[in-house]
Amino acid sequence: MMMRRLVVGFLGLVAATVAATLAIPALAQAQNTPSQPIAALNAGLMRVMTAGTATPFASRMATLTPIVQASFDLPLLLQNSVGPARWATIADAQKAVLLDVFTQFTVASYVANFDAAGGEKFVIAPETRQVGKDTVVQTRIVGPAGDSTKLDYVMRESGGVWKVVDVLLDGSISRVAVTRSDYRALLSTPDAAPLIASLRGKIANLSAGNAS
Repeated sequence: MMMRRLVVGFLGLVAATVAATLAIPALAQAQNTPSQPIAALNAGLMRVMTAGTATPFASRMATLTPIVQASFDLPLLLQNSVGPARWATIADAQKAVLLDVFTQFTVASYVANFDAAGGEKFVIAPETRQVGKDTVVQTRIVGPAGDSTKLDYVMRESGGVWKVVDVLLDGSISRVAVTRSDYRALLSTPDAAPLIASLRGKIANLSAGNAS
C-alpha cells in the first residue's frame, strides 16, 4: 500500500522533538559525500513510519522538517519548479511565503506517504552516476514481499555540502519537471497567491489523511 501511495503522492507533488533538534548540526557535518544526506533522510522516514498514525501528524512533521531542510536545497527546488523566468517576476515578500509553504508541503507529502512501517527497507546503491555536474544517488524502497520502488536523488555540492536538487521516480520521472507543469496554470501572472493557496489546501488534505 505504501508503495502505491508513494507513486501517487510523487506525481501529485510533481516534495520538533529534541532528537530532531539535535540532528541538525549532525546532518550538517555528515553531508560531505552525496549518499550521506539520503541515508539521514531514510533514517528520518523510518522514524516517522515507525511512529505511525498513532502519533499526531504535526509531531511527525516536526520530526521530519529539519531533516528535509538539511537534505534538500529547497530554495533551488522551488525556483526550478516555478521556473527561473516566472520566479524573477514574483515579489520578494511572496517568495518568502511561498518557500515556507513549499517546505511544509514537501515535508507533509513525505509524512503522509510514509505513515506506517510494514517491513519496508531503504537500500542505497553503493555506486552513483553522473548527470552533468550533479551526482545521482540511486535508492530502492523494498517491500516485505520483495517488490521495490526506485527513487533516485540528484545531488549537488555547494561549499562542501551535498543537497538534493531533484528527485527521480523510477530513475527518470523528474519531480521538478512534473511540478513545473502543475504550477504553470497557477502562475499565469506574477501574483503567487493562487499557488500559495493551492499548496496550503494540499497540506490541509495531507494532514487530514488524504495522501492521494
